[in-house]
This record gives sequence, C-alpha cells and structure tokens, in this order.
Amino acid sequence: MVRDLTGHSDLTDARVVAGDVTDAASIARAVAGHDAAIGAAVDLSMPPHDFFTASSRALATGLAKADVRRLVVVGLAAILPGESGAALMDEPGYPNEYRSFYLGHAAGLEELRTCDLDWAYLAPAGDFDHHGARTGRYLFADHGDPTSRISYPDFAIALLDEIEAARHHRAVAIVREA
Repeated sequence: MVRDLTGHSDLTDARVVAGDVTDAASIARAVAGHDAAIGAAVDLSMPPHDFFTASSRALATGLAKADVRRLVVVGLAAILPGESGAALMDEPGYPNEYRSFYLGHAAGLEELRTCDLDWAYLAPAGDFDHHGARTGRYLFADHGDPTSRISYPDFAIALLDEIEAARHHRAVAIVREA
C-alpha cells in the first residue's frame, strides 16, 4: 500500500494499492482477504511521534476490521537494548541527531504493545548494508550492535519467514547477518 501509485509503476511483481497507513479504513481495504501484513512505512513530513503512533493504531484497528491477526513491523535498532542492556540510542557515542525519529519508533512500538494483534517487531541489529547481496541467511541476536549490518534482501527473508512460520509473538526480535 502506497499513498501515490504513480511513483511505483516499477513494482510489477506485487499488487500495489493506494492507501494511507495512518487511516484504519484504508488499511482494512488493502488487507482484506490476506492472512498477515508487514508494516514498513515512514512519513518524514509528519513529526515522528505522531506518525508512528498513528500508524501503529491504524494498523491494529484496520487489520482487526479485516480479520487479519498477524502483523510484522520493520523496527529500529536504536530503541532496542545494546550489549550494556541500555537502549542503543542511550549508549555513549551513539549518534543522536535523529533522536526524535528513534523516540517516534519507540512510541509506535508502545502502541503495538497495547493492541490485541499477534505482532512481531523485527529490527536489524545495527543498520542495513545498503549494497549488500542476498546470502539467504540471517540470525537472531540477543542485543543490538551499532556495527552490525544486514542486507535488505536478507532482512526481507527474515520478515517473510516470520509471516510464514511465526517465532515471535507480541515480541521484539533483533536480526543480524549470519
């Protein structure tokens, strides 16, 4: 689901529909007839706290209306525990120029924790390897690691695996390269 279909005509191997991830009715229409959904949206034109809380609430409400009970959300490592046990964003030396974005993600996760859906919040242990190749492998980590990188294709496999054979229920999972 995208807001503007005109910018996504290259997505020919998927059904693309117009909608708004902050609108429950829009979500319900888009997911009708599906078993699960993956949430990977961001809107930088809105304050992060407002966007991530609104989208989490709308996903929970819209999926429930469509009787879709499984949601896997692309998360953010900065808000998850690092090796020290503190959130990565609170560890010494962690870059905080995007702290409001991190806190917005955290607020969205808190919204998920209040809903009745079977959700999983999967986050890369550190960041994405923007040019990394698909290896077909990944591991779950005990904590975030700001030096860790995972390719987009391998993270996508982790998301789809979580849909196909759910291992995390109403829980956070940290994904790293194998």
